[in-house]
Amino acid sequence: VYGAQHPPLDSRLTKNFIKDRSKASGLPMKSKKASSFHEFARSTSDAWDIGDDEDEDFSSSSSSSLQTLNSKVAKATAAQVLENHSKLRVKPERCQAALGELPTNCKVIKSSSEAQLSRTSEEACVRSPLQKQQSLPLRPVIPLVARISDQNASGAPPMTVREKTRLEKFRQLLSSHNTDLDELRKCSWPGVPREVRPVTWRLLSGYLPANSERRKLTLQRKREEYFGFIQQYYDSRNEEHHQDTYRQIHIDIPRTNPLIPLFQQPLVQEIFERILFIWAIRHPASGYVQGINDLVTPFFVVFLSEHVEEDVENFDVTNLSQDVLRSIEADSFWCMSKLLDGIQVSLWGHRNSLPSLGWQCVKCAVSEQVHNHFRKYEVEYLQFAFRWMNNLLMRELPLRCTIRLWDTYQSEPEGFSHFHLYVCAAFLIKWRKEILDEEDFQGLLMLLQNLPTIHWGNEEIGLLLAEAYRLKYMFADAPNHYRR
Repeated sequence: VYGAQHPPLDSRLTKNFIKDRSKASGLPMKSKKASSFHEFARSTSDAWDIGDDEDEDFSSSSSSSLQTLNSKVAKATAAQVLENHSKLRVKPERCQAALGELPTNCKVIKSSSEAQLSRTSEEACVRSPLQKQQSLPLRPVIPLVARISDQNASGAPPMTVREKTRLEKFRQLLSSHNTDLDELRKCSWPGVPREVRPVTWRLLSGYLPANSERRKLTLQRKREEYFGFIQQYYDSRNEEHHQDTYRQIHIDIPRTNPLIPLFQQPLVQEIFERILFIWAIRHPASGYVQGINDLVTPFFVVFLSEHVEEDVENFDVTNLSQDVLRSIEADSFWCMSKLLDGIQVSLWGHRNSLPSLGWQCVKCAVSEQVHNHFRKYEVEYLQFAFRWMNNLLMRELPLRCTIRLWDTYQSEPEGFSHFHLYVCAAFLIKWRKEILDEEDFQGLLMLLQNLPTIHWGNEEIGLLLAEAYRLKYMFADAPNHYRR
């Protein structure tokens, strides 16, 4: 399950398909449902598990993975696919009629994410008789990262009069001799304009000093210090006692945003490999933890956008000079290090449990009806909220939304640790209706691990943050709520 990087699964089609097949086979539905998390885990294949062990023989690994595959479901699925293709060939006018009103001068798709979503919308015309009026509403197609990461999903203009005024306010703050960081945080809470986001993030993360005269020398010194670490430690990745760390990093890097071409470029993957390995070497107490690779991506995209005018999603980084790439790499390393230093104890230090505050905040925030619904179908909060908290919702949201979310996180005191808990609680409240519509354990887990957020933009993130702030105001100074 990729999460927000894939178009959402339509749970209605999935349930109807399972019901139809269960009737045809004559087996009761209960025998095909997972009644517990362990059964669900055994019956679900994780795409990340494929190819993890490079030393094992392919034939043995493939045969063992196929043992969990239900042959009847596989055959039924194949038959359904063939049937759909045959119908499409015989009656192509079904799609033609649906698309007949489109103008002849169609929009050119500029990004891989648009192509992915376009294919999804084209296939939807074949499945439309099944969905009828229950199909998902049409939303504008926007890239996963892109220059319009500051654009609302509702299609609002990228720069309004109010936004121009805010941009000018940022420029005044940043150009002053000593930047007022408190005022900068206040201005950044509702979002940072793209044009000033790189320098604002460097300041808010504590990487750059507030004094404008010291910034150039600080950047030069810290970048030289990072590449000094590269010369000193990077060759040790081939040593035996670092093999486990390097191997896990090498496995995780290709998994980073697999649908965005930018992160599949060899040069970008080499940059990520160096950043993660040096961080692991300098933090031996915790070492590298799977998922840290995701936390580099927002910083990398933001600092890359400082040198790229067009959409960064498909940008070829080989077009940049070596000095620019070195600057982006070093800045991404230091800002990620600052972030992890602030959340290691509160979130990353708990590998087998959630922080107690997070548990209680989520439980208090959801309605009693949702809480009882989880209990009825034996769904534990740990089974979905652990990833939400440990990965800072990066698997649940498109990258453009994560960047906007981090504007606020860097503006809040302990934003990545304390305030993030309330954002997770607000995120759960957002899906209350969809959760109550699911009536079995497997459906709930599939929903919670693959929420339909691919069309989200600033509008939705703004509402999410407003709800999180309300929860913080209610619960942060009222500890007795947690004892209910």
